[in-house]
Amino acid sequence: MAELKTKATKASVAKFIESVANTQRRADAKTVLKLMRDVSGEKPTMWGPSIIGFGTHHYEYANGKPGVMCRIGFSPRATSLVFYLGEFAGRDKLLEKLGDCRVTPGCLYIKRLELVDEKVLNAMVKKAWVHRKSEE
Repeated sequence: MAELKTKATKASVAKFIESVANTQRRADAKTVLKLMRDVSGEKPTMWGPSIIGFGTHHYEYANGKPGVMCRIGFSPRATSLVFYLGEFAGRDKLLEKLGDCRVTPGCLYIKRLELVDEKVLNAMVKKAWVHRKSEE
């Protein structure tokens, strides 16, 4: 079986965040780091070179192969903050209230935190954390 490309590493989360070139994205990443740490009660871990994750989530691909990823996570990419929250009950209703964002089945893209309702984002992170925990 091929080795998973995105896996937990021992890289420094703080160093990674400080290396984010865009000042606003770096500040937003620090805010999201605190939010996810508060919700999860977990220490952040780097997953691959650019995802900051909390907890672990074991799953199975459609072909039956196992996978593991952070339970919740985010990445301060060049153009957006990318959130890895998965699917959960009530997600679509919360997305309607969130504000300016883009969504794919597995990811939520936000250009700047000031463009979304942070209370709604907080609710989404909490629901994602609880949902993934219930799947374990």
